[in-house]
Amino acid sequence: MKIIVGTRGSKLALTQTNMVIDSIKSAYPEIECELKIIKTKGDIVKDLPIDKIGGKEIFTKEIEKELLDGTIDIAVHSMKDMPGELPEGLKLSFSPEREDYRDVLILKEGLNSIKHIPVGGKIGTGSKRRKYQILQYRPDLEVVGIRGNIETRIRKIEEENLDGVILAAAGINRLGLELGERVVYLDKDILLPSPTQGILAIEIREEDSRIDNILKSISHGKTEIQKIVERTFLKGVGGSCHIPVGAYCDVIGDKIYLEGLLGTIDGKILIRKTIEGNLDSLEEIGYRLAKDMVKEMSR
Repeated sequence: MKIIVGTRGSKLALTQTNMVIDSIKSAYPEIECELKIIKTKGDIVKDLPIDKIGGKEIFTKEIEKELLDGTIDIAVHSMKDMPGELPEGLKLSFSPEREDYRDVLILKEGLNSIKHIPVGGKIGTGSKRRKYQILQYRPDLEVVGIRGNIETRIRKIEEENLDGVILAAAGINRLGLELGERVVYLDKDILLPSPTQGILAIEIREEDSRIDNILKSISHGKTEIQKIVERTFLKGVGGSCHIPVGAYCDVIGDKIYLEGLLGTIDGKILIRKTIEGNLDSLEEIGYRLAKDMVKEMSR
């Protein structure tokens, strides 16, 4: 049996996809997996902010087309790049254990704390969620827009004379980058992460029960709960790259705690709320918090 796995061509995308392939082979040694690299609009158009060229689909659309056409069997993405609604005929299968959900600040040489950034210091990020939350914590900073893969963004610290850049901890950890004291992990009280940050999205055709059953072997219980709750919240607020949206779901015993962030496009209003619920009402919790926050935002 052969499975063709589609992904983007960045070092992180390939690392994540090979992690999934290794997990499949570990559970099913007889299965042959072939990796196929697919260029997306987000990979081709690199000089414009994401919200100027589309929404989250700029990193997924071309891969999803190949999945629907049957030229690949599985697509591996970073879950945070997935739009709230998937194309008809596709679904998310099981996910392995979540990586660190936090954001990190990679500082220039000589700095090792957010407090050491000088007044008026420059921080790079292409995310409205990151930009407006970091400005709440340090209103004196200047936030400049940057794009590119992880290595490119880190290089921009020197190339564009930045004091630091904000990235997802999951990518730094998965690539095994050794940056010493320059890496500052940002607690969710400072930066609430993007919904499902650190989770891998494994997308398949809706009716492909054969592949779904194979992927069940890599499933991680807590991650599956977090994925459902945080994505439901994202759908409920109509989340996209155009507005700041954050969420994190924690699971303690049989209780779920969901914290959400929602802001206006210009970041002048940012609201955060927390809700708790039980394991038997995952989607209800996400939608309920989303509904409350959208209602508060429209007052």
